[in-house]
Amino acid sequence: VFPASSKMPHKQPPRKQSINIGRGARKRDEDSGTEVGEGADEWAQSKATVRPPDQLELTDAELKEEFTRILTANNPHAPQNIVRYSFKEGTYKFIGVVNQLAVHFSQVGNLIPKDSDEGRRQHYRDELAAGSQESTKVVISETEILEEEEEEPKESEAEAETEAGSQIDMPAAEAAEKVTEEELMTPKQPKERKLTNQFNFSERASQTLNNPLRDRECQMEPPPRTNFSATANQWEIYDAYVEELEKQEKTKEKEKAKTPVAKKMGKMAMRKMTSMESQNDDITKVTQAAKIVERMVNQNTYDDVAQDFKYYEDAADEYRDQEGTLLPLWKFQNDKAKRLAVTALCWNPKYNDLFAVGHGSYDFMKQSRGMLLLYSMKNPSFPEYIFSSESGIMCLDMHVDHPYLVVVGHYDGNVAIYNLKKPHSQPSFRSSPKSGKHTDPVWQVRWQKDDMDNNLNFFSVSSDGRIVSWTLLKSELVHTDVIKLKVEGGTTGGLDGLQLHTVGCGTAFDFHKEIDYMFLVGTEEGKIYKCSKSYSSKFLDTYDAHNMAVDAVSWNPYHTKVFMSCSSDWTVKIWDHTIKTPMFIYDLNSAVGDVAWAPYSSTVFAAVTTNGKTHVFDLSINKYEAICNQPVVAKKKNKITHVQFNPIHPIIIVGDDRGHVTCLKLSPNLRKMPKEKKGQEVQKGPAVEIAKLDKLLNLVREVKTKT
Repeated sequence: VFPASSKMPHKQPPRKQSINIGRGARKRDEDSGTEVGEGADEWAQSKATVRPPDQLELTDAELKEEFTRILTANNPHAPQNIVRYSFKEGTYKFIGVVNQLAVHFSQVGNLIPKDSDEGRRQHYRDELAAGSQESTKVVISETEILEEEEEEPKESEAEAETEAGSQIDMPAAEAAEKVTEEELMTPKQPKERKLTNQFNFSERASQTLNNPLRDRECQMEPPPRTNFSATANQWEIYDAYVEELEKQEKTKEKEKAKTPVAKKMGKMAMRKMTSMESQNDDITKVTQAAKIVERMVNQNTYDDVAQDFKYYEDAADEYRDQEGTLLPLWKFQNDKAKRLAVTALCWNPKYNDLFAVGHGSYDFMKQSRGMLLLYSMKNPSFPEYIFSSESGIMCLDMHVDHPYLVVVGHYDGNVAIYNLKKPHSQPSFRSSPKSGKHTDPVWQVRWQKDDMDNNLNFFSVSSDGRIVSWTLLKSELVHTDVIKLKVEGGTTGGLDGLQLHTVGCGTAFDFHKEIDYMFLVGTEEGKIYKCSKSYSSKFLDTYDAHNMAVDAVSWNPYHTKVFMSCSSDWTVKIWDHTIKTPMFIYDLNSAVGDVAWAPYSSTVFAAVTTNGKTHVFDLSINKYEAICNQPVVAKKKNKITHVQFNPIHPIIIVGDDRGHVTCLKLSPNLRKMPKEKKGQEVQKGPAVEIAKLDKLLNLVREVKTKT
């Protein structure tokens, strides 16, 4: 402890050192005239000029020169040369609009200025709160004083009375009477105030008026009621109880007499009786059993046909010169589909004995209803599923992963999806004029792979020149136009010099087996367009294929470059999609309705003509003409419209314009496999089939290059 007289030494203030850098500082010293040396102030002696070694020596003119900089709103770091590819114009284009915003500093605060209205209000509230607290403290102190006075000991009652009479202060007595015990015991609580929102935002709910919630109520129909009234006396009630007891005793006596096995059998019989009583007279309970019995009866009836389908091989093929025949097996027809042409055929991808048939009419003057029938080879007498529609069905397709979904295209431009798991007459999904549809008949539909959101989708082509992609959502079909077909060079002059494009009428299309985005489209003008899903305005390639409408286009299942087309100009042509001219041309002397590649060979295909004949070709055996020309239906009455190969069995199905579907078996010469040589294994597989077709195409390419 320091003595009172002694003082603590004060700290000296730090010296201020100012360092002037550069010539400007030196010049300032010279102008001021301050001398550094003896007799100068202490703070001036510490002043020194420091010059960095890399300082530039500038003249006075250069020092006085002014440099002006203009501040602009443009961000110097923003890129000015962004380009993006334009699919519409096919080139890269500059992007003119660039975001110039640059944020250097941002802070969210909750401060309120004191001079503002909100600051004054809060200050006033704080003062009120402080005043209320002081008043409560005063009241509490008064109550404590009164309590102390009451607790003082009194010597005697007489002394207390004299003291009370002499020393009572009147104002204090009056105040004590006014203040009750409860007020003295409980101090006043300050009023709670709501804290203000000090942040610089406000909730949307505080700005808008919330509408009251609407009550949703449902009104149910009251259950049916009947008024029943009866009078019963005690004797009737007694008799009813006696009868019930007698019945129970009889059943107990019967159970005692039965063996344990008989007891179980009796219980089962009782359960069956009760279950049969609960059932209605509905035949749906026995449909599965009835269907099995019906198939057994039909297989017995058509036992000779079933035996031929399974085992018969035409022995005469050994003596024919590389020619084959078609053996008729079953004939499928239904009375409800009479006078309706077979407009579409499709095998089920999962069940090899099940196929779908679409019924409509190709006669545009006689359009009526349509039918969708599904037949099984196990029961040729009656279809497995029957669906009817108001408009004729022109095409159909079955989904590969979901074989119970069948999409159809109608003559009126609508598309619909039937679910075989729900065998109702109405489709599960259907387009409408409101949600979007074609304006002309839909000629072909094809399922596609699921989109990015795992939604089912399919494509359709129509005479209105549109190729549309349809997506299945939960409750509706959503469509987007992929391509609008326009005839190249088909512009005509309209009113006021307007150029009108001639719309191409699409009749058939097929998607590439490996390249998902590429597909072919055939038109009524006879041209085939190679298109892409990515380009909606341009075609990848155009083929001048036929002189009349293209009826069918199909890619080869093995060779990725080869496709086939047929037309009403009597020809079938085989193409390499990298070459504009066809590889093979076949004239069949009649309009060709449909063609189909065989699933077991890359060189075998079948074609049907309107004169009732079916033609089967095998290019590896004979590349000039068909190895089978066989009439299937009566020439004058019927016309064959469609043909399809079974994916497993060596059979084809052929549909005509009278609603009949005929199943035919291929003879051994039409499905020749390479013969096994001694000591060598026969190579099989897709690579062998591709090489076989490539060998034929190379011969044709060599001839074309020579010519």
